[in-house]
Amino acid sequence: MEKEELLKKTEQAVSPFETENIINFINNLTFKSAMENPWIIGIFAVIFFYAIIKRSKPVLLFMFAAISIMFLVRFTLHGVEGNELTLSSTLPFAFGGLAIGGVLIYFSFIKGD
Repeated sequence: MEKEELLKKTEQAVSPFETENIINFINNLTFKSAMENPWIIGIFAVIFFYAIIKRSKPVLLFMFAAISIMFLVRFTLHGVEGNELTLSSTLPFAFGGLAIGGVLIYFSFIKGD
C-alpha cells in the first residue's frame, strides 16, 4: 500500500513537468514574463555564478548574448502601434545586434587570454 501511495505522490509531483505543460508554458511565455519569472532568473544566476567560478569565457559570452538580445528585443521591438515593424524600431534593433555581434567577435577572436 505504501508503494502505491508513493507512486501517486510522485506522479502528482512530476505532472507539471510533462511535455505538454512545458510546451504550453513556452508558448505563453513573453519577454516580460520571462524577465520576471523567478525560475528563469534563477537558472541564469546559477549559470552566471558557474561561469565566474570556472572562469569560462564561452559561457560568459553566451550569457552576455542571451541577456543582451533579450533586452534588445524587449526595448527596441516594443512599439506603441503594436507588433508592426517600422524604421524607428528596426534601425535600433539592427545596430544593437551589430554591437552585440561586435562585442562577441572581439572577445572571442581578437582579445587574447
